[in-house]
This record gives sequence, C-alpha cells and structure tokens, in this order.
Amino acid sequence: MAEIVIVQKKSAIGEKEGARGTLRALGLRRMGARVHLADSPQLRGMLRRVAHLVEVKEPSK
Repeated sequence: MAEIVIVQKKSAIGEKEGARGTLRALGLRRMGARVHLADSPQLRGMLRRVAHLVEVKEPSK
C-alpha cells in the first residue's frame, strides 16, 4: 500500500473527546507534528473524522 504523510495543522483544544482520541491514535500530539502511515480504508475513516485539524500529503520521493 502507498504511504501518506499526515500533518496536524490545528490544535485539539476545545474539540470533542472522539476527535482528540483519533489524533492520539494517529500518533499526533501537537501542532506541526508529522507522521508517515500506510494508506488504508481504516486510516481514511480516521482522517475523515479529524479532516478539519490535519493536512494529508503524498510523500515526496
């Protein structure tokens, strides 16, 4: 599967517990944090829940 880069762009302060838990599950702890994860349907569902807080990029090769 392809790999994608997820960057947290907005703070989780004031967000619902579900959104904060999803960010933690993705491995994002603070603004500007960046993780590389394998693309999957489960990951896309998680990203849909926090789409207003993160930016998804294709890794540069």
